Parts: sequence; structure tokens; C-alpha cells
Amino acid sequence: MGAPATRHELFPDPPPELENLFREHHDRSFRAAYRITGSAMDAEDVLQTIFLRLMKRERVPDLSPSPESYFHRAAVNAALDLMRSPIRARSASLEDVETTRLESPGLDPESQHADRELKTFIRRSVARLGRRAAEVFALRYFEGYGNREIAAMLNTSQMVVAVILHRSRSRLRKDISRYLETKES
Repeated sequence: MGAPATRHELFPDPPPELENLFREHHDRSFRAAYRITGSAMDAEDVLQTIFLRLMKRERVPDLSPSPESYFHRAAVNAALDLMRSPIRARSASLEDVETTRLESPGLDPESQHADRELKTFIRRSVARLGRRAAEVFALRYFEGYGNREIAAMLNTSQMVVAVILHRSRSRLRKDISRYLETKES
């Protein structure tokens, strides 16, 4: 057996255009992934996933007309995929443990814990929506885009976006109600 492959042999230097795209879109893509996952480590994993997929291709794809939109959507979808992952569902982030003392200093520890649990539940509920519904919901409520902007990004109509959001909110309301009922009993 030969020596194991080094990192450099597995992933040669990225093409300069890919490296430039990474620099240009890293911050925004990271923020999008972070808002969905709630974890800086997970957001970094999302970015690595996106750029490793691009590096494995023979050549950098044409991302016109909007590379910004491509990377943003890729970050949202990869973050949602991560939230759907059974491994992610069973894991606890080190950040969750480290930030417990920093959150809402006016709340008692039990309320802080309940608040974190609810936020995690909501993120997981969004991830369980259908792929398109989760993407639209994340773009609207985690990223702050309006329906018109989302429709343009997804090449669909504002009416379709509105219907998807309405159905998603209805489903999430039911999920959250059931969750809260189980917590009270």
C-alpha cells in the first residue's frame, strides 16, 4: 500500500475564479446558513459543502446572471439539508452550551432553556417542510426577502410564493401548537 493521499492531492488548488467567488460571497452565504442552522460551526460546514461541490467539477459552472443569488440559494438549501439530517437532529452544538449564559440575562435559566428548545424546534420544523416550501420560508422569514424578490429569485410568481408561505405558516402553527401542548402536559 502506498502512502495515504494528502489533502492537497485530494483537492488541488481551486481555480482562481472559484477562489474569487468564495471571497465575494462567503459572508452573505455564511449569514444565510447561520440564520437557518443557528450554529456558526454548521454554517461553516454548509459553506464547505457548497464550495467543495464546485471544486469537484471539471470546471467552474457559469453562474450568470447572478452568482450572488446562486450562492445564497445554495447556502439556504444546504443549511436546510443539514437541519433535516438525522445526525444533526441528535447532536447538540457546542455553541448552544457556550452561549447559554449570554442569552436573555433577564430570564431565569429554565425560561432560557425553553426559549432555546423552541427555536431549535422551529428550525427543525422548517427543515421538515417540503424542499421548495422550506426554501421560500427561509428566504422570507430568516433572510427578510419580500415576496416579489423571492418570486424573482425562484423564477415564479408572487402568488405562488404567497400560497407557499400561507401553507407553510399554517403547518408550522399546528406543529408549534402541538409542541407547546406537550411541553405544558
